[in-house]
Amino acid sequence: MTRLLPILLLAALPAKAQEWITVPPSRPETLDAPAPEATSEQSQVAATTADGGVLRVLDKISGTVTDLEMMRGETRDLGNLTVVMGECRYPTDNPAGDAYVLVSIRTTSDDTAIFEGWLIASAPALSAVDHPRFDVWALRCLGI
Repeated sequence: MTRLLPILLLAALPAKAQEWITVPPSRPETLDAPAPEATSEQSQVAATTADGGVLRVLDKISGTVTDLEMMRGETRDLGNLTVVMGECRYPTDNPAGDAYVLVSIRTTSDDTAIFEGWLIASAPALSAVDHPRFDVWALRCLGI
């Protein structure tokens, strides 16, 4: 009987959870409404290219965190990886708002690409560097 009691409790949880969830009433009139058209001013944001940027690197084995200040076109070695900073851009209207850093990360031994693309400071998981030892993400642009 004591073994049967936990199973009965687990089986009853989904039914009780349905009572706890409240769904807002649907509004079909808003679902049929067309999406507002984006104007050219809304869809284009002016960006400024900085002289360099800051990348944060986490060594997952030792637990150390390092900030790499790199200039545009600069190359740095990071363990068995080579990091090349392409450029760093930020919104002209809001310099502290976000940073977009173009990087190329390759292995030093056989020059295999680990990551090539844009790292976004406000969304580090959007384009993540997939490496067993290092995590790399963008922090900010330099010279702001």
